[in-house]
Amino acid sequence: MTNEMVLKFKALSENEVFARVCVAAFLLPLDPKVTDMADIKTAVSEAVTNAIIHGYDGSEGEVELRCRYEDNNVYIEVGDKGCGIEDIQLAKKPLYTTKPELERSGMGFTVMEAFMDEVEVVSEKEKGTTVKMIKRLKL
Repeated sequence: MTNEMVLKFKALSENEVFARVCVAAFLLPLDPKVTDMADIKTAVSEAVTNAIIHGYDGSEGEVELRCRYEDNNVYIEVGDKGCGIEDIQLAKKPLYTTKPELERSGMGFTVMEAFMDEVEVVSEKEKGTTVKMIKRLKL
């Protein structure tokens, strides 16, 4: 079974919940385990929040969410056209944050990597960032 969706929405914090719900609804035909669904929703939340908070830093922008599944593999991409990440390896370090004044924990990428089977971050300064994630469902 194969299916795909693309969703674009404004980079507003209230749209993080919208993204989680859309991905969950999209994956329902696969009848995923509750734990797999929770993992995916959490990773999507982190990626979307990063795009909104760090990608656009309060300025207007758009987040693009792509979700595709083939058999038991789920492929998710969350992208922005924001400021980009200067040092991806530093950004992926646990507890590192560029927004300590917002009480950000610096655990976004760590959480994504813990809940997904693969995470790749592609970023270019002043052009944006795309987080690519794969989850292999235990059907």
